[in-house]
Amino acid sequence: MPDSRRGLIAGALAYTLWGVFPLYWTVLEPAGAIELLAHRILWSVVTMVAILVLARRVEPFRAMLRDRRTVLIIAGAAVVITVNWGGYIWGVNNGRVVETSLGYFINPLVTVLMGVLVLGERLRRLQWIAMGIAFVAVAVITIDYGRPPWIALLLAFSFGTYGLAKKQAGVGAVESITLETLLIAPFAAAYVAWLMSTGDSNFGSHGVGHALLFTTTGIITAVPLMLFGAAAIRVSMVSLGLLQYLAPTIQFALGLLVFDEPMPASRWIGFALVWVALAIFTVEAVNHRRRQLRLVAHATTAA
Repeated sequence: MPDSRRGLIAGALAYTLWGVFPLYWTVLEPAGAIELLAHRILWSVVTMVAILVLARRVEPFRAMLRDRRTVLIIAGAAVVITVNWGGYIWGVNNGRVVETSLGYFINPLVTVLMGVLVLGERLRRLQWIAMGIAFVAVAVITIDYGRPPWIALLLAFSFGTYGLAKKQAGVGAVESITLETLLIAPFAAAYVAWLMSTGDSNFGSHGVGHALLFTTTGIITAVPLMLFGAAAIRVSMVSLGLLQYLAPTIQFALGLLVFDEPMPASRWIGFALVWVALAIFTVEAVNHRRRQLRLVAHATTAA
């Protein structure tokens, strides 16, 4: 099988797993979002340390620890990804699966917006049009909900910030995720210990099977990240960008078909505007990429 096809399969599997996460988190009820988040962090530490050793990434990890700037950036990334994970779990467990899907639909647009605001990047004309339509979409959905879609905005901006931090850090995924979870683990451990001391912990309180499911939170965090890493080095950014819409599409379908969340006409209009904005944004990005490749090819030929 060609490397590119293996990459596409790995990427599709990663985004499919992220898409079906709502089914996983609801199985762990009645545990609350913060308890689930704490266990996800703790079991992710165990999983990532094991992967770090097995992948022989200990030396690069130690080298990363010697760079104070990188450690500080990763610490910031740990905070925002914790907020992202917590917001997502809370949204799923509180009947807002459709709204969580909105967050990941608008994430590419938010990432571009952050590039403008933080890195001083410039948008092309069609990108501005897509952004404008997205703002209108959020306004329509705000009117429909009677409030801003806070969960969607939290997920989009926290993940956008996380991506920006990871780009600035410029270190390997395994090393970075291991340090992120290690940094936040003491807080997670303290919360789990407090729950156990007060008798409010759900870990082990609902049978062995339920407890074992808690221990898999680290694996379900690591596996899609590893698949994504495998895809990122084998397929183009355009292909990866198209694959990213798979996860929110699955989440949206689950919200409607499995969790039976309401979807009035006005909300459909808001989502339709988001999809129009994404279509414009994606087509423009693909065409721009092709133009850049043609220019490079032309320059190489002329040389």
